[in-house]
Amino acid sequence: MSKLFSNLSIRNLTLKNRIIMSPMCQYSAHDGFATDWHLVHYTSRAVGGVAAVIQEATAVCPEGRISYGDLGIWKDDHISKLKEIVKVIEENGSIPGIQLAHAGRKASCELGWKRGEQIKEGENSWQTVAPSPIPFYETDNTPAELTEVEIEKIIYDFALAAQRSITAGYKIIEIHAAHGYLIHQFLSPLTNQRKDQYGGTFENRIRLLIRIVDAVGLLLDESHSLWVRISATDWVDNGWNPEESTQLASLLKDKGVDVIDVSSGGNLPHVKIPVGKNYQVPFAKEIKSRTGILTGAVGLITEANQAEEILQKEEADLIFIGRELLRDPYFALHAAKSLGDDLKWPLQYERAK
Repeated sequence: MSKLFSNLSIRNLTLKNRIIMSPMCQYSAHDGFATDWHLVHYTSRAVGGVAAVIQEATAVCPEGRISYGDLGIWKDDHISKLKEIVKVIEENGSIPGIQLAHAGRKASCELGWKRGEQIKEGENSWQTVAPSPIPFYETDNTPAELTEVEIEKIIYDFALAAQRSITAGYKIIEIHAAHGYLIHQFLSPLTNQRKDQYGGTFENRIRLLIRIVDAVGLLLDESHSLWVRISATDWVDNGWNPEESTQLASLLKDKGVDVIDVSSGGNLPHVKIPVGKNYQVPFAKEIKSRTGILTGAVGLITEANQAEEILQKEEADLIFIGRELLRDPYFALHAAKSLGDDLKWPLQYERAK
């Protein structure tokens, strides 16, 4: 059997293969509530054979949404529909996960297919917040600098969101600390110019994430796994960088984080990123080799042989598939066939195998 379709045990969870559905915004929620679109969308990928489904960025508070169409988990009323989604993911053989997020200065935006630009006023606009009053684009509204009291509330919001996630039945909790959203804004010295305990030194800039991980970790038992998605680099000089990412990953491992989901960029506009096949894999490899923590590779991984090679070279432990799963919900089934693995198909589909 290929390594891509080998099992991996994390705490009391067993991933049936190494293919993870990467969180991807659907911009199809109403007041944070999931809809039947989300139910069908996530169920189809579970039917398609992925080991785990990580639900898109789900806001821990209303102002933490990227757009007015984002999923939310800031109130108990959100739980009911999410339970339904979790149930069918599990019934179809995948482990349900959720990405908890706060967009910070990159919030209050239009839907992704409507260009996603910031909505500066009106019904679907709200005041954005950030570690420092620096807008993402110069033409964006200036975000309000968070006070230490407001930071305490955000930590509490993440903890409450994690508790609701557990109640809904999610087994994997992923903290979104990548792509220029709030936690990443604190990590990078280019967006964090604070003079208090949350700014300046490396230890201060990572403080928000560490405190969130501590708060969420207290809620989890051995039947749950805590993951963190990071951007390994800002792709610019003097920004957040791979060395700091490795140092952070080591600390997170000591805090009980099981997997580092390794992406990059997103914190600054107009950055030249050398996008190409496996362009982010070296970051996952570096973190894995230097810290021993499990890592996930993501970004332009579109073929079974490509994914298998990454695993065989021990450059990562998990393969996060994003847009290829939008193109092909049954990527895992097709990947197994191309690698010569006899993967079990849903009984309803067996006659087409």
